[in-house]
Amino acid sequence: MSGFTLTRTVSLFFDDAVDQVRSGLGDQGFGVLTEIDLAAALKAKLDVDVPAEVILGACRPSLAYAAIQAEPSIAAALPCNVVVRSLDSSSTVVEAFDPAAMTTLADSAALDDVAADARRRIGAMLEALDPPAAGLPTDDPADPSRRA
Repeated sequence: MSGFTLTRTVSLFFDDAVDQVRSGLGDQGFGVLTEIDLAAALKAKLDVDVPAEVILGACRPSLAYAAIQAEPSIAAALPCNVVVRSLDSSSTVVEAFDPAAMTTLADSAALDDVAADARRRIGAMLEALDPPAAGLPTDDPADPSRRA
């Protein structure tokens, strides 16, 4: 488990997972500002092959505005990156920067509120992905599969 990401593994083909993530982000009020095809970039620059992977730079303008009002330098941590990475032919991992990690960068109650709202929305997007991969835990501490 990473301390700075929220993760969900799903039994979906890569392209279907990307479509669901885009849709889910939209449902939560986020737009995709940037898209980096990491596999294509690494192939073009280094001539290496890696599994399909895309980084989506997601932004909910009202949250971004509130965050920079609370702490102008937090703009360096925006937008919220969401990674979609192929694990194999029929499973994909979706990993998002955990907005709560921003609160470790600045001491601001207003930023805490923004991060909590963003985390709730990103978590809802991850939860809405369908279907989850059987037996594979998420990085969500509330996920029952993580309990011993």
